Amino acid sequence: MTVWLLAELTWQEAAGLLRQQPVGLLPVGAMEAHGPHRSLDTDVRIAQEMAARAAALLERDGLPALVLAVIAYRVSFVGTCYRGTSSADPDAFEAYLSSVLAHLSAQGYRAIGICNAHREPAHVAAVPTAAEAAQCATGVPIPFPDKREARRAASLSEKFCRGAHHAGSYETSLLLAADPEAMRFAALEGLPPQWIDLPAQLYAGARTFGEAGSPLGNFGDPARATAEEDEQLFAAHARMVRQAVLEALASREGMEILVERNPHRQLS
Repeated sequence: MTVWLLAELTWQEAAGLLRQQPVGLLPVGAMEAHGPHRSLDTDVRIAQEMAARAAALLERDGLPALVLAVIAYRVSFVGTCYRGTSSADPDAFEAYLSSVLAHLSAQGYRAIGICNAHREPAHVAAVPTAAEAAQCATGVPIPFPDKREARRAASLSEKFCRGAHHAGSYETSLLLAADPEAMRFAALEGLPPQWIDLPAQLYAGARTFGEAGSPLGNFGDPARATAEEDEQLFAAHARMVRQAVLEALASREGMEILVERNPHRQLS
């Protein structure tokens, strides 16, 4: 099954696909330190793979899908204690993302699903706010499946739920599936586990990975990543995005029917 990537199309090819009113899938990643064993664009690679696999599921549902160009620079201050981590201010990122989503919506997408692979609190707060603003402005559904929600986190892994997922076995497994050539296996060997609940440390006041207790920017035990887990995790991510898109489309259809039946009713 062909997965279409907007960045690789000519404008004529894109126009042909957009006439089908596809679901757009927007990967949102990060340029951020992920320990000594993984590249700075780890979240970018994970987000792109998540979008591609979700697109394949939607195509099997009979919904045309198009993977949009990735957004790589966003809010990432907790990794700035390590060189190379690159960030944007939350307000600036929120305004930029809202503008991008609004202009994308005008192209003819029936929905735009956000495939987010970065979980810094300020970033995750900015994404749904930007999506809601663009959705209100255009009427196009823009679902954002938040992995931190209990029903979504439960479908991922025990390691994710424990909070030791940044550059641990959870994300290392995902990178092994997305692009194993990006892994620094020599650095991975002998890397000591860091069983620290990163979200808890951040909410307690830690401002960086270093302040949270990790000298190298990794948490959990990345050496425990397995080939079996990587495929299971990506399948779970793809199903999560698919479900969010289908729920958003079903909700819009229900609202449209309600308006048709009650044209003078005000909907909040």
